[in-house]
Amino acid sequence: MLRVRVYNMLWTVVIVVIVIAVVGGWYAFEAWWDRRLFSAAPGQVCANLNAKQASAYLSEHPETQVLDVRSAAEFGSGALPQAVNVSIGDKAFDEKLAQHDRDKPVLVYCAGGFRSRKAVDRLKQLGFKNIQHLHRGYMSWKPAARSH
Repeated sequence: MLRVRVYNMLWTVVIVVIVIAVVGGWYAFEAWWDRRLFSAAPGQVCANLNAKQASAYLSEHPETQVLDVRSAAEFGSGALPQAVNVSIGDKAFDEKLAQHDRDKPVLVYCAGGFRSRKAVDRLKQLGFKNIQHLHRGYMSWKPAARSH
């Protein structure tokens, strides 16, 4: 009986250590990715904003192009005000982005921040000069919107 308890306890410890390693690894990777991604060339802006900062930014910069890179189904279930849906999974993603003004600010988001980070990289490559990113995506926006 004691062996079974020790065995179960060891497995619990192993599982907890694995979960901590995976979560910690993700946050370390995300921090590295963000340092690289949100650096901007001279004369350009690339920022990672939390939901409150993004809301304030949109209020102060009404000309901002709001770009939702989630799927059409996700977009249909709710989106930021004034958002335009251009799914990052769309084969014509770059062509659709080319229809937007590269000199106007753009705020990009997805559900949780992964796809929109990929979109930030594309926007930079395509020459957009002022890119704002909603950190943690629409999931972070919904609670922030409810608190206002």
